[in-house]
Amino acid sequence: MTGEPLLRITNLRKAYGDKVVLHDVQLTVRQHDVVCLIGASGSGKSTLLRCIDLLEPVDDGEIHLGGVEITDPLVDVRSVRSRMGMVFQAYNLFPHMTVLENVTLAPRKVHGLSAADAEDRARTLLARFGLADKADEHPDRLSGGQQQRVAMVRAIVMEPELVLLDEVTSALDPELVGEVLDIVRDLAERGTTLLLATHEMGFAREVATNVCFLHEGVILEQGPPAQVLGDPREERTRQFLRRVL
Repeated sequence: MTGEPLLRITNLRKAYGDKVVLHDVQLTVRQHDVVCLIGASGSGKSTLLRCIDLLEPVDDGEIHLGGVEITDPLVDVRSVRSRMGMVFQAYNLFPHMTVLENVTLAPRKVHGLSAADAEDRARTLLARFGLADKADEHPDRLSGGQQQRVAMVRAIVMEPELVLLDEVTSALDPELVGEVLDIVRDLAERGTTLLLATHEMGFAREVATNVCFLHEGVILEQGPPAQVLGDPREERTRQFLRRVL
């Protein structure tokens, strides 16, 4: 493929005090890619996503989004975040707002959409994801799977260039995991560029264009899912997969 990658990370380093969480991370994500980050808890997956969304400052290295260095100290953080959607494992919905209010807040306040346009977008997506009848409910009236689906609608309502998903099924009961993964699969099939941390190896094998195995803050191995999950080169990757498959 040619052209500038959508996301390019070079020599990224992140530490908390003396503890290095990410070390010399190199990653390229092109438009319409679905890149799955796998690895044990504490390997750096969530921190990497938070660095990309500028929720954590980096100590060294660069992150480029669409050719723009977003780790430049002078960058407009709000503008950068408006180009991405992020979904957390804990939903992070505003409990005092209805589903519709949660989904339309950023389109109105950040993107300047009229209330009517924001509501039209929101209701269309809520209907697509089986939540049309939940628009006026508050999050505490929803199941975990429904809350996570609302969080995903909120992340994609403005059609961001890149969607970041941080272990979006890990807080769910097993029977709810499938309904959330179905939405991720739907986004992938529609060409959404996705970067997700996940423990769902079957899903990664089926949907990912690339899989990255993180170990102690380093991307130790990356490549197509058939290679990384089916015939890994690194012994650490093989050890991890033996534990989770």
